[in-house]
Amino acid sequence: MNCSPVASGVLVLLLLSACSGEEHSSVKQWMTDSSKDLRGRVPALPTVKTFPVVAYEAGALVDPFRPSKLEAAKSGGGGALRPDMNRRREPLEAFPLESLRMVGTLTMKGRPLAIISADRTLYQVGVGNYMGQNFGVVTQVSESEVTLKELIEDANGDWVERVNTLQLQEASK
Repeated sequence: MNCSPVASGVLVLLLLSACSGEEHSSVKQWMTDSSKDLRGRVPALPTVKTFPVVAYEAGALVDPFRPSKLEAAKSGGGGALRPDMNRRREPLEAFPLESLRMVGTLTMKGRPLAIISADRTLYQVGVGNYMGQNFGVVTQVSESEVTLKELIEDANGDWVERVNTLQLQEASK
């Protein structure tokens, strides 16, 4: 049997229309029923909070990026105070001040001296001697304490003085 191209096209259309019958009508009905009560909801936008205006007044502050400030930091800090890095270190400068103990005093040629214990060794310390790791120089020795002046580097790279004391320790039994 020889069919013309027109006849075969009509035959294909008839077959396709037969396939699209009532077979999927229940699915289409379910989709229609399920979507009839659906409504799109967009939540309301939140209210925009207004913040108070704060004026930025940096005119009185030091500019951390000023070239002279950067040069001072590079050269080891600004200010007139600075420790003598070329000075020969004394034995008690190897210990943190918290680990040193004053255990007594004595007077030698009219000069008061403190007896300091560090790592089970006794040292004699007088005014002008150095101790501790913060460039601490002894400024006064009394019967109950040793006063010293330390040099501490602050966050800006400047050296500042701090007074510290080492108290006489009671003898442990």
